[in-house]
Order: sequence, then C-alpha cells, then structure tokens
Amino acid sequence: MADDAHLLSSQTDSKDLNFPTPLSPPLPAISKQIELSRAMTASSKSSIFSITRSEFLFEDEWMIGVDKTPGIYCEAVLSSVRQLLGESGDSNEIVTKRSRKYSGAEVTQLELHLANRLDRDTTGVMLVTKSHRVAGKLVKVFTDHKVKKTYLALCVAPAPKWEKISLKSGHGRSKYGAFRVYSASDIGRSLPGGSVVREMVTSFEILSINGRGTYKEPNKFDMDELKPLSIEGRPPVQSSEEQKDEILIRAYPQSGRTHQIRLHCQYLGIPIRGDVKYEGVYEWKGATYEAHALQAESLSFDHPVTGVAVELRAPLPLWARETMPQPS
Repeated sequence: MADDAHLLSSQTDSKDLNFPTPLSPPLPAISKQIELSRAMTASSKSSIFSITRSEFLFEDEWMIGVDKTPGIYCEAVLSSVRQLLGESGDSNEIVTKRSRKYSGAEVTQLELHLANRLDRDTTGVMLVTKSHRVAGKLVKVFTDHKVKKTYLALCVAPAPKWEKISLKSGHGRSKYGAFRVYSASDIGRSLPGGSVVREMVTSFEILSINGRGTYKEPNKFDMDELKPLSIEGRPPVQSSEEQKDEILIRAYPQSGRTHQIRLHCQYLGIPIRGDVKYEGVYEWKGATYEAHALQAESLSFDHPVTGVAVELRAPLPLWARETMPQPS
C-alpha cells in the first residue's frame, strides 16, 4: 500500500509539472531586431513628446479622454498631460476646489492616473483621471467589465469566410515570457513563473475586404449575442501561396488581456499589418511599416461620478479612412 501511495504521489507531481502547451507559435525570428529598433525609436520620441488640447477627445472636472498617437509610450502621454495642465493653469487650485467638493478631501497637487493602457504602437482612446478617488472608481468600472470597447485593425491575409465571429481562449505567458494563446480548457492551469492561464474573449466583424464592403457603426448589442467558439486546437496551416487581401475589421474585446486582439487575429490567420511580433507583414505593396495598424476606436461607460453615459470616439486613422467604405 505504501509503495502504491508513493507511486500515485509521484504520478500526480509529474502531472502538475506538465504546463499547458500554447496554440500560437513562438515569436518570429525577424521580430526581435525590428521590435528593438521600434522600442528605441519610441523611447526617443516619448522623451520629447508634447500633447496639445487638439488631441483631447473629452475633458471635465474628473477626467480627460486623449487620442494617443503611434510610437509613444503611455507614461509619456501622462507626463505630457500633467505638463500641459500645469502650464495652462488648469491644475492645483481648480482641481483642489472641485475635488474637495466631491470627495471631502483636500488635493494639493494634480493626481493624474492612466485609467487604461495601450500598446506602444496602438493609437486611439486613452483615459486620464484627475484624482485618486475617481481613478479607483474607474478601475472598478474596467475590472467589472462595464466598459464597452471597440478597436479597428487592418489585417493582411487571405480573406476569411466568416463575416462575424467570437472566440474564447486562454491567455498567458509561455516559458519564454511571450504572450500566447492557449486552449479554453487550459483556463486556470498554472504556467511557468507562477501565473495562470486566464480567459480572453473577443468578437470580430469584417468591415471591408480590399476596400469593398458596407460602412457600419459599432453595434455592441448585436455582437454581444454572438456565442463564443471555444478554442481547443491549433488553427489550420495556411498556404503561403494564397492571395493576400487587405481586411478591415472591428474587434469587441470582452476581456482586457495584454495583446488580446493581436493574439486572436494571429490565431484566426489574419495578423495585423505591421505586427511583426504576431506574424503580421512588415513590408506590403512596396512600403515598409514601422507600426501595427490597430486603433482603440471607442470607449463607452457610465461616468464614475455623474452616472451619465459617456462614449469617446477617436478620429479614424489614415489607414482606416483609405480602406473603410464610406456611407453614400
């Protein structure tokens, strides 16, 4: 009996050490040097970055909506907003009086926080809060999944056969530290380094293929009705000989995992143009792209103080305007 118990314990320990296998491939070899070059360029640009009020999408007593430019780190946006408000006089005295009325606490300096983060090269809507109290409330709005988000992406790949699709998968870091897609059945399992596989769900709709399609406003309610397909296996391998198309998509992430949309686009076989980390084309139609074509298009939520519905929408980037069918 003792030997049997020892054998069972050994088998269990061995099984626990078997980490889940990622479904997405390792980072392409070409991505290392390109990403290093992009990071160095972004560090240089971020050190001298200066925002203007023309890049504000929204501002009230408690928060600011900003249209982030590509190739800039989020921390640089925050620092630039702080400098802009300080120089314009919209800082200590105004924030102190208004915040005291709201929170009962005196504020002696600007308490700016990033409510959401975007990847270095992703453009679009970012939120900056003006006090600790509002920051805490808005964090809860995000963590409770009460913020509706839409993204636009330009993908280069053979056109998919679906018009709308929703995916549910696992998300986590592999033993090499890279974010990868995992099977939905692996959600909750341990990963190297002590983290666990977490759930990520994204819905997609195609807006145009090679500039042909029908213009659509974001329809979050319609997309919420899509039943997610649980990912359990590797995607089919695509032939490199297949014709590649320009596919403009809108994504509706229901969770907020790092690189979520980029990972799911890669899994679907429609990597984002310029996203070399996840198999996107670096050179296309004679041009070389120094950033991926992904934009945080909109954020919708109830204001954490007033309760009023807020929707922030970023202007369309050039690559979307060139490929999105316009209403007649």
